[in-house]
Amino acid sequence: MTRVKRSLHAKKKRRATLELTKGFRGEANSNYKRAKEALMKADAYAYRDRRNRKRDFRRLWITRINAASRECGMSYSQLIHGLALAGITLDRKVLSDIAVRDPETFRRFADAAREASAA
Repeated sequence: MTRVKRSLHAKKKRRATLELTKGFRGEANSNYKRAKEALMKADAYAYRDRRNRKRDFRRLWITRINAASRECGMSYSQLIHGLALAGITLDRKVLSDIAVRDPETFRRFADAAREASAA
């Protein structure tokens, strides 16, 4: 079997890894072994946190909706239940945006939810 010289490909692989770890602290941007470990950890964090971001934003939207609904005299759960009964299908992202930017429109949604849950 013929001998395979890996010099070119090995250098290319190491150079690519070190390019990706540019800006990392300590030896993680210059030492290949440390850079490879840091890059693996960074990729794992990025994968995990892409999912956590969705969770965090939903929590933020619910908190904003709850605060706005309490100003209208009802709890978050009462508001969501009333909106469902009224047939208003807005997701929490849009509802949160309305609560922050246009309180008068949100108040009308809250009134509609209150009437639907009372009926």
